[in-house]
Parts: sequence; C-alpha cells; structure tokens
Amino acid sequence: MAPAVSGNNAIPGKASFKGILAYAKPHRKTFFGVFGCTLIAISADLLQPYLVKIAIDDNLMIGRNDYGMLLIICGIYLLLSLLSFLFSYLQSNLIQFAGQSIVARIRKDLFAHITRLSPSFFDRFSSGSLVTHVSSDTETINQFFTQVCLSLMRDGMTLIFIIVLMFQLDPVLAGYSMLLLPVIALIAVSFRSYMRKTYQASRSRLSRLIAFVAENLAGMNLIQAFHQEKEQQLEFDERNRFYYKANLREIRTSVLFNRSFDLLGNLSIAFLTWIGGRAVFHHTIEFGVLYAFITYIRQFFQPINAITQQWNTLQSASVSMERIWNLFRTEPDVKEAARPLSMPESPVQGQIDYNRVVFGYNAEEPVLKGLELHIAPGEMIGIVGTTGAGKSSLISLLCRFYDVQQGSVRIDGTDIRDIPLEQLQRTVGLVQQEPYLYSGSILDNVRLFDESISREDVISACRFVGADDLVRRLPAGYETMLSDKGSGLSAGERQLISFARIVVFQPAILILDEATANLDSRTEQTVQQALQAVSKGRTTLVIAHRLSTVMGADRIIVMSAGMIVEEGTHAQLLRMRGYYEQLYRHSQGSAEMGIG
Repeated sequence: MAPAVSGNNAIPGKASFKGILAYAKPHRKTFFGVFGCTLIAISADLLQPYLVKIAIDDNLMIGRNDYGMLLIICGIYLLLSLLSFLFSYLQSNLIQFAGQSIVARIRKDLFAHITRLSPSFFDRFSSGSLVTHVSSDTETINQFFTQVCLSLMRDGMTLIFIIVLMFQLDPVLAGYSMLLLPVIALIAVSFRSYMRKTYQASRSRLSRLIAFVAENLAGMNLIQAFHQEKEQQLEFDERNRFYYKANLREIRTSVLFNRSFDLLGNLSIAFLTWIGGRAVFHHTIEFGVLYAFITYIRQFFQPINAITQQWNTLQSASVSMERIWNLFRTEPDVKEAARPLSMPESPVQGQIDYNRVVFGYNAEEPVLKGLELHIAPGEMIGIVGTTGAGKSSLISLLCRFYDVQQGSVRIDGTDIRDIPLEQLQRTVGLVQQEPYLYSGSILDNVRLFDESISREDVISACRFVGADDLVRRLPAGYETMLSDKGSGLSAGERQLISFARIVVFQPAILILDEATANLDSRTEQTVQQALQAVSKGRTTLVIAHRLSTVMGADRIIVMSAGMIVEEGTHAQLLRMRGYYEQLYRHSQGSAEMGIG
C-alpha cells in the first residue's frame, strides 16, 4: 500500500513528491550516515589547497627551508586524501543502498497496486505504458535518490564550505566572486520552464514508443499473418522519429545550460586571476592565498555545474514521480465492501441469482437491461447468442470484474458486493478461450505458484482431467519449463492444464468462456470429457458459439440485445422453433447467412 498523503487540496506535484519521499523515512539513519561521510570527505578534500597555501606562504616564499615541516604537510595532505577517498566510498555505498531499497519497495507496492485495479482500468491503459511506469519511471526515481539527493547534499555542502574558506582567505576577492550568484540564478530560472517541457515531451514520446513495441510484439503473429510488417514499420519509424526529435531537443537544452556555466566559470577564473595577480604584485595578498583562492574558485564552479547537470535528472524524476503517484491514486472501480460479509463456513452451494440487473460499460448505453436469471446449485447453464448479446458481460459481473449499475448479483443469497474479493475469487473459477500460462514449470502453472498445493495434488488434478499422459510425454514431465503463454503446447493441451487448475483450487462455481472455441473437433472431444469431469458437483456456466458444447446442459439461455429471449433444454428450444433453432440450423450449415 502506498503511503497516504494528507490533504485533499494539495498541489499534484507536491503530493507526488511528498508521497514518494514517504518511502525514504525508514532510511533516515542511512541518510544521516551519508551526511556524516559527506561532511568528512568534503572537509578532507577542501583542506588540501589550504595546506598548499601554508607550504607556499609560510615556507617557500620566505626562503625558509624547513624540510621537516614540508614532510609533515605532505603527510597530512596524504592522510586527507585517504580520508576523502574512504568516506567518499562509504557515502556512495550508503546512498546506493538507500536508493535501491526505496525503489525496490516502490516497485513492489506499484505492482501490487496494479494487480488490485479493475479490468476497466486495463481497458484504458496500454500494457506498454504500465511497463514503462514499473521499469523506466522507477529507475528515474532511483537516480533521484542516488544522484540528485547526493549531489544536493555533497555539492551544496562543498559550495558552502568553499564560500566560507574564500572569505577566510580574502574577503575582497570573495565579494567579487559573490557577484556571480545572481547571474547563476538568472540562467537557472531562464532555463527551468523550458527544460521541464522538453523532459516531459521526451518521456511522453518514449512511453508511447515502448507501448507501441510491446503491443506489436504481443500481436506479431497477427501482423505477419496479414503482412502488415511494412505498415507497422512505418508507424514505428514515425513514433521513433518523434522521440528522436524530442530527445535531441532535450539534449540541446541540457548542453546549452551546462556549457553556459562552463563559460561563466572560465571567465570568472580569468577575471579573479587578473584582480588577484594585481594584488600580489602590489603585495596586498600573498601568492599562496592567490593559489588557494584560484583552486577554490575552480572548485566553486564544480559543485554548481554538478548540481545543474542533475537538473535534467531532477526534471525527469519529477515527471516520473507524478506519473507513478497518479497511478497510485487511481482507485479500483470495484472496491471491497466497507464491512464485507463472509460466506457461511459450510461449503458454498453455488446458487446464483441475477436480480433485475442493469449494466453497461458506459451509463448511456446499457448492455444488460433488467436481466433476471436464477440458477440452482449444481446446475449446468449454457449461454448462447450472437456477438454483443451480453454473454461476456453476464460472466464479468459474476466474477465482479465490474459492478452492476442497478439490481444485484447474489451467490447463495449474499450480494457479491458484500463478499470479500479474495473469498469470491476462490468461489468462482474462470476458464477463458485463451488460457494464460506463465513462464515456469507445468507444476507451477497448475497450482499458480502456490507452494501450499502439493505436487501430488497437481498430479491428481491432471490425471482427473486427462492431462497426466500428455505431461508425462514431455521431456521433463511436470518440471517442463514453459515460455510465456505456454508456447510449445497445443491449444487443447493448454486448455487441459487450465481445467487442472480448477480441480486444484476447487471453486464451487465454474465459468467456461468460449473454452473450446479454438479447438479442432478431436481435441474438443478430449476437452469435453475433461469439462464433464470438472463440472460434476459444481454450478457451471458455459458460454459457447459452438452449440455442441452446451447441448447437454441442464438449461440453455439464449441472449439477444442484453436480454434473455429464450430458455430451456436443447430439445425444448428446438421445439419452440424460435431464435435458438435459427442458431442451431446456422451452426449445422443449413441456415441462411445473416441470421441473428
């Protein structure tokens, strides 16, 4: 869960910044350690020019050949160099530990939050965009903690120490140096708004490019089947060109910004060397002071330049924080009830009631229009109808992918909106037209990586649905590793594994959404046998285009335009000589085209 941000009227940018910084609170001690290491490292580094100034003015310039003192100064110089190296090393390791820990927690919470969002969210956002949020945006936030925060701390302290040392050496020269600060501020303000726009444009176009690539890789078979490679290549080239131009604009802005400081730094050194040199000739300051001052002036611009070089990272991090926090603030459309009611401890019977249900993906166009349907425990219901009739919407409401707009859906008399989502998901099992298999072993794909389910239970489930023989024919049996989406297995084999999942998790209600649509007749018979085994003792809803899949159902409901227009057994519906008979004749190849 993401840390909460108080206040409803907070400026979005501030809210996202505060929200992300909340992840840094558990690492306060680490950041204090970074501060301490930085303080010691900077002190050791900045004292070195002062030691050289002492050696020049108190020894060499006055002709004092005190080799012992020079050796002591050299020894202290070496010691300071070692201290600077040691504590810089510790500082870098500590800040990396904190930054990586923070971003790992953000990624974990972000992924968990995405998995809790409703299906309607994924209808609006592309997978490529979400991949960008989880990978690229979180990495940019990591750079904020490991680069920007470190630079602000280290270079900010260096700048303050240098100013103090310069005033200690010579207040007049230090005063001249301070005239540069308004010029620096003017340059920074002038570039700030334009740089932010260029970073936002670049990030936005990169996100679109990644989303396009992800979608094309997912649908590459379709692209190749329809010979759309050239068209997609042209589309990619256009998006790539837009990102290329935005990236060049971002780089040009960054280079111009940083080189302005380089030019200003070189002019300042030349100016102060001229003024300081005149002072040395007139014996108003010592040569060692001028040497140390020039060294500090060079170092004076190094932290400023380092901070400004982090400006693009800061801008990118700001945009990434806003995008990630907007995602965190996205609430699921389907929410847990304020006071959920647990289902009875006794086994769920599986009675389902749709009570005058009205539902649409937008309020103006309802898909289901006052639907009334009552299903007895253990009953097998076939659901048929043309595309757009409302079959999938009926199922989506039972799974609670969406909530009804009017009416209610009840299981054993309890409104599913009052049932804890976790318990509802255990009660209702879904097998889709394209079963999704994950990268991993067949064993883990059946039990969905739930280690509490034993290997014996998985084998028993596969044997029950008729999948055991095909698994044992594979090279490594149940340990055979599958690639993404189960490539290497046929559609029927993937479907049998999805049936085995049902047996393992034992839901009281089973939904088959076009589960045999992509199978050949022979494979369909195998899957039908598995279906009969799995559905035994369970309330089963079967959506099918192939009427052969539902002919043996206890009851078939025929849907059209979001309403139930006919219902009964296969024989009863044929005797009605209505809509179902037309669908049946069409499926047998004897109906006129255009029916339904």
